[in-house]
Amino acid sequence: MKYIVVLGDGMADEPIAQLGGRTPLEAADTPVMDALAAKSEIGLVRTIPDGMKPGSDTANLAVMGYDPKKYYTGRSPLEALSIGVPMEDTDVALRCNIVTLSEEEPYAQKRIIDHSSGEISTEDAAILLEAVRAELENDTYHFYVGTSYRHCTIWKNGSVVPLTPPHDHLGEVIGAYLPEDDVLRRMQERSYEILANHPINVERKAKGLNPANSLWFWGAGTKPLLSPFEELYGKQGVMISAVDLLKGIAVGAGMQNVIVPGANGGLHTNYEGKAQAAVDALLKEGADFAYIHLEAPDEMGHQGSLERKLQAIENLDSRILRIVKEQMDASGESYRLLLLPDHPTPLRIRTHSAEPVPYLLYDSTSPVDSHVLYNEKTAKESGIYREQGYRMMNYLLSGIYE
Repeated sequence: MKYIVVLGDGMADEPIAQLGGRTPLEAADTPVMDALAAKSEIGLVRTIPDGMKPGSDTANLAVMGYDPKKYYTGRSPLEALSIGVPMEDTDVALRCNIVTLSEEEPYAQKRIIDHSSGEISTEDAAILLEAVRAELENDTYHFYVGTSYRHCTIWKNGSVVPLTPPHDHLGEVIGAYLPEDDVLRRMQERSYEILANHPINVERKAKGLNPANSLWFWGAGTKPLLSPFEELYGKQGVMISAVDLLKGIAVGAGMQNVIVPGANGGLHTNYEGKAQAAVDALLKEGADFAYIHLEAPDEMGHQGSLERKLQAIENLDSRILRIVKEQMDASGESYRLLLLPDHPTPLRIRTHSAEPVPYLLYDSTSPVDSHVLYNEKTAKESGIYREQGYRMMNYLLSGIYE
């Protein structure tokens, strides 16, 4: 038996008037999901524990089978693991986004235009981060390149200070959300002075692209310590994701990260490459379990783009699920597949929310005659509700929810 998680980050949403009161999951053209749903258990699962913020960090930890209440030490430390950043027990890791701020006002009066700087390439972002590093790095603060707009800062002997995710306040004036720590705040302000007229940003603006003109710190945390996945569940797993957070969880869990060329965490990613990497790991390379993470629905939710969120969901269906299902079926290998979001990213609010998410659980050896579609509405109407999301991994692997 092989085991697969297909996670559409932020895929769940709310009913939208433009869609006739349907959610994007209901409205999207998803023939593979429809076929699976008719033979699967459909239900709701809570991935965000009460009292915790609805982040992809806590939610994906839960889906991976790790109780966030026990294992979560902050988002950025998990990302630091993925890019090989050395951390001491007294270090604090910070997520270091390169964002787009409005240009005319004094720094504290600027607005957050784009948390991803137009999904800037890693190559361009690395050049910009190097310009910042040349002026701001010292014995206390060290900067490390991640992926696209997502980077890491290590604060030696630092403190886990309160910091605000930029994607939670798109379009808003930033003054109330700047770091309370004076040094971090001054570094953000100085980064704007360094980056605003950098040649890369001059070129980006000439092309009509959002300039990547400021650092933004958030997600502070200390060195994580996850129990090995194979030790907990007796399965050898692989992670397939373009996002440093998921790669970091995999490193901490002792899982193999499969790097897929062209996978970038955006809408135009290598969907087919991700699907094929999972199938090859399971059928050719001896893995028991594959976790396929797709960031695109979440990014499109943050952008507030209904059209692109629908496209991301449809791409997941036709370019990931289809390949996985067809090749697993053709192989004759029995498998169980869990499809779900980590959290909702409603287009209305353009950020994460903590509501339970719909899940689909398919067993090729024991199909269920559900005769329903997979979406938020049918999941709620099923009457099946799993309160503790971290128990879903054991449910997938053993059929026992405990």
